[in-house]
Amino acid sequence: MNRFLCLALLSVFILLYGCTSAYVTKKDAFPEMYRDHPLTILILPPINMSTASDAKELFMSTLAEPLSFRGYYVLPIEITTDILKNEGLYDIEAVKDLPLQKFKQYFGADAVMYVKILRWDTVYVVLGGSIIVEVEFLLKSTTTGKDLWKYSGRVEQNTSGTSRGQGIGALIANVIETGVKTAVTDYFPAAREASIITLSALPYGKYHPDFNKDGDTRIKKDKVILQLR
Repeated sequence: MNRFLCLALLSVFILLYGCTSAYVTKKDAFPEMYRDHPLTILILPPINMSTASDAKELFMSTLAEPLSFRGYYVLPIEITTDILKNEGLYDIEAVKDLPLQKFKQYFGADAVMYVKILRWDTVYVVLGGSIIVEVEFLLKSTTTGKDLWKYSGRVEQNTSGTSRGQGIGALIANVIETGVKTAVTDYFPAAREASIITLSALPYGKYHPDFNKDGDTRIKKDKVILQLR
């Protein structure tokens, strides 16, 4: 009996610890952010690891607004992108070895945002479908060169059919509806949500009224996932 009780208590402890360890405070997850306090951010063109040719430009258009709302000054993306293109630095491979201090010297940036598009996919099965946008962010200091913040996010938008009824006719109708919805779904809303939910883990910047007050806010470790219907 005592052995059974000990095993039960151990199981409860493991379960509670597992749930607790899935979350972390912002100040524990990103201590360098609370030491460095960057204000001006330069966003580099994303690394597109998907097969979607338009993902890079489309996702870039979703970044400035949520970053600004979090209290940061975002250098104009179109202008900085044009400058990087003119210097032959639009491809991330061309800038990855560039000293970070150069971005501070030429752009006045306190930090540089690296973005990876991990997935930009359509998933279609017989009885269901979805689109998936998954991204990863890395913010590096142009003063110290240290990683300030790193976080990932994934948005899954359900595109399954909603046809009701029973029998083969309803099943065929649902399959057709799923296929059509999956094929025509616009990626922009999912991409925008991916930016918003991922950047929500970023500590507030100096232009936000809650700057330096959110250190005890708890977030999911490493990654957040949102499912849209």
